Amino acid sequence: MNLREYGLRQLSNLKFLNSRYLKVVGAGCLFVFTAFTLYSDEKHLPQPDTDNGGLYLPDGFGAITVVDSLKGRARHIAVNSNGDIYVKARFHNLNDGDGNIALRDTNGDGKMDIIQPFGKYDGHSYGTAMRVHNGYLYFSSELTVYRMKLKPGQLVPDGKIDTIVADDPPYHEHQTKPIAFDNKGHMFVGWGAGSNAGQERNRVPGSKGEGDPFSADKGNPLLKDHGGIWMFDANKLNQKQSDGKRYATGLRSIVALDWDPKSKALYTVNHGRDDFRLLWPDIYTPWESAMLPAEEFFKVNEGLDGGWPYYYYDQIKGKKLLNPEFGGDKIKEGNGAKLQKPLVGFPAHFAPNDLLFYKGKQFPDHYKNGAFIALHGATNRAPYPQAGYVIAFVPFKNGMPSGDWEVFADGFARVDPIVSVSNAVYRPMGLAEGPDGSLYISDTEKGRIWRVMYKGDKKAFGTAQLAAMEKRKQTASNIKTPNEIEDNLFKNLPKSSAIYTTYCVSCHQNDGKGDGNRFPPLAQSEWVNDKNRLVYVILNGLKGPITVKGQSYNEVMPAHGSFLSDEQIAEVATYVKSNFNNTPDIITASDVARVRKMPINK
Repeated sequence: MNLREYGLRQLSNLKFLNSRYLKVVGAGCLFVFTAFTLYSDEKHLPQPDTDNGGLYLPDGFGAITVVDSLKGRARHIAVNSNGDIYVKARFHNLNDGDGNIALRDTNGDGKMDIIQPFGKYDGHSYGTAMRVHNGYLYFSSELTVYRMKLKPGQLVPDGKIDTIVADDPPYHEHQTKPIAFDNKGHMFVGWGAGSNAGQERNRVPGSKGEGDPFSADKGNPLLKDHGGIWMFDANKLNQKQSDGKRYATGLRSIVALDWDPKSKALYTVNHGRDDFRLLWPDIYTPWESAMLPAEEFFKVNEGLDGGWPYYYYDQIKGKKLLNPEFGGDKIKEGNGAKLQKPLVGFPAHFAPNDLLFYKGKQFPDHYKNGAFIALHGATNRAPYPQAGYVIAFVPFKNGMPSGDWEVFADGFARVDPIVSVSNAVYRPMGLAEGPDGSLYISDTEKGRIWRVMYKGDKKAFGTAQLAAMEKRKQTASNIKTPNEIEDNLFKNLPKSSAIYTTYCVSCHQNDGKGDGNRFPPLAQSEWVNDKNRLVYVILNGLKGPITVKGQSYNEVMPAHGSFLSDEQIAEVATYVKSNFNNTPDIITASDVARVRKMPINK
């Protein structure tokens, strides 16, 4: 059956759909379209973009941009059995107040020509999940997992939004709700911990960790109900965390989560902790802080303990080591050797934000049952180039990796090197498999979605076709291991910015623009205009939620006054005021001393 015959057959079986959902603008007219998506089968794939949507891919693959510039941007995505795409919006306020977006291709050219926001529910920019499962669309905010019933042929579900699992406020860092489903009616939900390394004072240099890593009864208090994965009934409404079962613990921040039907097992890629250099400058060099600790790819058997906050995985040494907050010194292992090692230890700060086990037949056999991982790129690599910003692939056999991890797609950032996160044009976030085996990739920065297809000879695919991507892995500045001297981007910066590059750049970035999501900008910020307020915040820290330049942020800034002198704070405040297109001003140590005496607002 050719594509045209396929489309006509689909059209003959359709019922009229609600016109308020399926509005298509063309030639100045408004039409109501009544068709299923005309997705192509493997033999009739649409033509890739001439530049593959700007992506570098293994030989034989091509990519088409199916949609660009979604108003609400995009986090995770799902593709239905008829090719409709569902998107978790990154910003509800930019998406007509809706948390989701539905997309449909009506003519089979691979481009989405119906774009319909829907689903009003409370949420901020960390809402994560988007899955199609057993006839339902599951999605999440930071606090809640929801679902809506899908109706055959209807793009936008119009029933009520059911609550499946609800968390308790307040909002905190690492609060995402990734989900996965097994084959027995269970739903797994990640429960991130609102802390970097379990410190008594979060992200404050020298602050010790809470709890005893050698005592099961006196451990870190966050692990009682955070830092792990919980298992729930996928079909039961209005569950609380207490209705679920803790399935795994010791996982700091979980965004990438998937169930592999081949091995019948759960997998996750955990975000490693941050700020070795900032918090423990006497122990870790800038290079070590950029490279460590690993982002850990785990097979999650029930009872898994990933080791956080007591331990981290050093992928260079291949060991679990004790964190400095609990007495570690880069050598001490404590009980780390008793913990499960990851399947793969990705380099630090690659930011694994989605995981997908490939089940399709379109791609060469090399990819069958293997794992694709979206590495979004984080902020903690300074003074070296920011890293990640790629789609990785891990080949699998019998439920275990059968080779080294590979670079499957690169070119998202469009700049080299990536000095600051805001320099990256695109950042890969979500992954989904289409009904024909195509791989879909979403972007958080512009709201673009790519569809990757294989157009080559599957029987001839092998090492030669992967050679160019292996070369990128070894040479691209966002992927390779940086040279400690040559790749230090800040080695020639003026001395006046020494405090900023040590304590501020990992969050606010070299250009002062933040990362656009977690950490606010200093550039032309209303929080910087008043020098007294600027000094007060540096001295005493800040805990969200706050609004900066119209956008909400909810991270923790530590009180730098506890470890920086008046002279040091005056230096960094003057640097901030005199750069990033702010109004220049000079702050003196006496200015800082005066503000330091002011009462602290609680």
